[in-house]
Parts: sequence; structure tokens; C-alpha cells
Amino acid sequence: MAKILIVEDEQDLRRVLEYNLRQSGHEVLAAGFGHEGLRLAREQRPDLVLLDLMLPDLAGTEVCKQLKEGSGTRGIPVLMVTARGEEIDRVVGFELGADDYVVKPFSVRELLLRVQAVLRRRTAEPDQSDALIEFGRLRIDRGAHRVWVDGHEIDLTALEFKLLVTLYDRRNRVQTRSALLDDVWGIQADITTRTVDTHVKRLREKLVSARDYVETVRGVGYRFVGSPDEAVS
Repeated sequence: MAKILIVEDEQDLRRVLEYNLRQSGHEVLAAGFGHEGLRLAREQRPDLVLLDLMLPDLAGTEVCKQLKEGSGTRGIPVLMVTARGEEIDRVVGFELGADDYVVKPFSVRELLLRVQAVLRRRTAEPDQSDALIEFGRLRIDRGAHRVWVDGHEIDLTALEFKLLVTLYDRRNRVQTRSALLDDVWGIQADITTRTVDTHVKRLREKLVSARDYVETVRGVGYRFVGSPDEAVS
């Protein structure tokens, strides 16, 4: 069971979502305004936020931005639910750190499946600092901070290692440059997103035959492939 916050101003839709999520065994919180949603997120720390983009008091994009910038809420997954389905809207949503994006009208079954997928990804993010990772040509020893490609050890700086592991842990999900700045460098770092590009370029060069596991998503950020077979080499 997960604690899910719905931030949606359409009362009928909000009630339908509340009912179906509760029927699925989840604890549900609900808000009809952006500011109220932010307050509940900060106080209740839900496992997932379902966020409408068109709210009466505060744009959903701003709600998402504030959630992802807050030290206590940046780790909460956000699933955007909106009538705005243009590509630019999706790109903006993912740039702000949204984990998924569902366009109205949608079936409740589809939404529940998306919710479960996001929650599974969050649960699956490893907490095992000493785990040994085998991924195609790549092998990572978390505990020893060592990396091998095709059996040959490669020399990574501490920051490059953290960047690689962060991308791997969130594989198959696009990571924006801003999100990587926050999670790898720390929000206090006085650097620009260009620094992310430079480090990713250097990391890919060091990964040699495993370089294509890290993909560039034009205009958004970077993605670690979901499986070794997806890499274009």
C-alpha cells in the first residue's frame, strides 16, 4: 500500500481517482489547489503525487518545480495528469522532473497501471550499497567503487562513479541535467548544466564499448538504457 496525493481541481475526476486508488489498497490524500497540494506533500511525504497541470491558483509546472527543488520532497515521484498532450508539454514536464505523463482523457485502468509502474520503479531503486551489478559489458562494484568494461577495470573519479550509478539506478528513465546537478553534484554546487554535458561526455569516453548504454535525449537530458540489447553499438 502506498500513500498517494492527488492534486486535481476537477472534483468529479478527483473523486473517481480517489475511489479507484483506495479500491486498489492505497491511502489517498487529495487537494484541489496547487498551494494546498504543496502543503500536503511537505507535511505528509506521500509515495507519489498525481498532478494536474492546469490548477486554479498555481500552475502544475510550478508545483512540480517546487516539489523537485524541496529537500524533503524532491524524491517524491510525480505523475502528471493533464489535457495538454503536445510534445512540448511533455518535454517541459520531464525537464521539471516528472516521472511519467498521462494525457486526458485516459482510462482509469491505464492510470492505475502507470501508478503501479512508477511505484515499482521507486521500490526497485537499490538500497544495497554493496551490490555487485552485472549489465551486459558493464560490471559495477558499489562497495569498492570499481567498474569494469569487458573485464577490464576502468578508472573513474568519485564524481564519475556517482554519475554512472545514478544513471544506472534510474535506467530507462530520462534524467534532466538539473536533476543530475541536484543529485550528483548537490544543489549547493555553483555550476551550470553545461558541466553535466562535459562529465557525461567524459564518462562515455571511459566506458568505451559500453558507452552507448548512456543515451542523450535531445533537449531533455540523459537516459541509461533499460537493457544491454537496447544500446545502439
